[in-house]
Amino acid sequence: MAHLDIRRLSKRYGQFVALDHIELAVDEGEFLVLLGPSGCGKTTLLRAIAGLEMQDEGEIIHAGRDISRLPPGQRDYGIVFQSYALFPNLSVADNVAYGLNSSRNERRLAKQRVEEMLELVGLPGTQAKYPAQLSGGQQQRIALARALATAPDLLLLDEPLSALDAIERVRLRGEIRALQTRLGVTTIMVTHDQEEALAMADRIVVMQQGRIQQIGEPRDIYRQPGNDFVADFIGRGNLLTAERVGPHHARSGDLLLRTAAELPAGATARFYVRPEDIRLHDTLDQGENTFYGHVLKCEFLGPYSLVTLRAHTADGRPLVAQFSSNYLCGREIRPGAMLRLGIPAEHLQPLPEAA
Repeated sequence: MAHLDIRRLSKRYGQFVALDHIELAVDEGEFLVLLGPSGCGKTTLLRAIAGLEMQDEGEIIHAGRDISRLPPGQRDYGIVFQSYALFPNLSVADNVAYGLNSSRNERRLAKQRVEEMLELVGLPGTQAKYPAQLSGGQQQRIALARALATAPDLLLLDEPLSALDAIERVRLRGEIRALQTRLGVTTIMVTHDQEEALAMADRIVVMQQGRIQQIGEPRDIYRQPGNDFVADFIGRGNLLTAERVGPHHARSGDLLLRTAAELPAGATARFYVRPEDIRLHDTLDQGENTFYGHVLKCEFLGPYSLVTLRAHTADGRPLVAQFSSNYLCGREIRPGAMLRLGIPAEHLQPLPEAA
């Protein structure tokens, strides 16, 4: 039985449908990421779980208890917001202890719990400081310590890293994931950052227009997108349309492509090819699935280069290839060059028909 079970959850604001019959089961100890563009419903779903928004229809079952209509204070969770939501007039210690019992008999235990939490998030000895004296990353650690201080059964993270700079964001995402693994607390995080989701999640829930588009492990979401939206939203890619000419062969313009997967019956096949799956070959290589591409643009991005090419495909759209700097071994690619390229058969996975 799922630790958190969401059944046919719907939420409307007038004529706008924010959540459309959401069905979602979350396992105990899982790190689940809700991913999608702004306005897709991911934050509304998180707030409904927290009781900060009341759904119009549906049920939320947490650890076997129906919490669908309970106020936030009666739901067993800790929450961390994008804006940290720390009290500027309270010390770090008082912020972390805010949700703890403040009776006289409990104050000693609360002080001990604050010390434990600050040690846990890597900020021991900061009890007397105030939020304004801390960096953004440190403030977010304090917000995390406060959320965990009451030992909640569920941890909710609403875009917790989006206000941080790029370096701090990468550092803190690793720390949050390691901490969640150590504590084993069931966690649901909202983000619009695809890389963040891929790096942190046990499973990703991709959302669009109030509906779930696909649920799966990061590798499956990336490698086997369930529809065009997921394919376009998760990373970069190239959509190839081709005419099926056999169970394992399709033709796109001048390109004859063999696929490892059997193609479904029908006149048209569609493939989504990741830029890193396009290989660079010797100019004279006439091997399987190889073709010529004319370089339109080359962007050097440090560890890798993005190369935009024109090939004789069916729809004539440019292809984008990604070559690591180590892979190029110092070879410089300039606009106007003609390259021999290839797509391995195992990376030509058929994409379902567009809805």
